[in-house]
Amino acid sequence: MPAFYNFEAATAIIRQDSLPFKEIAMIALIVEINIKPGFKDQFMASMLGDARGSNNDEPGCLRFDVLQDNEDENKLHLFEVYEDDAALDAHRNAPHFIKWREECADWFATENIRKIATPVYPAPEKWEKRPPVD
Repeated sequence: MPAFYNFEAATAIIRQDSLPFKEIAMIALIVEINIKPGFKDQFMASMLGDARGSNNDEPGCLRFDVLQDNEDENKLHLFEVYEDDAALDAHRNAPHFIKWREECADWFATENIRKIATPVYPAPEKWEKRPPVD
């Protein structure tokens, strides 16, 4: 894993007990990924495997969207929503995530930019698990 991809350190800041409004358990992540030129096809194949596994196999993952940047073909954005800290831990330990992380380790052009947010609308109690996708 490249030195700039420190998932454990990034996850530490996501922990629910680090948020000022602890009564809200849901966790939303917005991630910007820059892929090394020449690795886009391989990266996407692996990324979509992780996205499918997250959406279809993780009960606590309410949303996992992969978005293509319109200005940079080697840039993706992820939008992920988890029920709580336990769901994020389950994602991090899921076989499809581990496979993605290992396969793509050398294909990141820069450190991923992660933003942590708390869903406001719809209200957390209005979120539902997305049905399986493809």
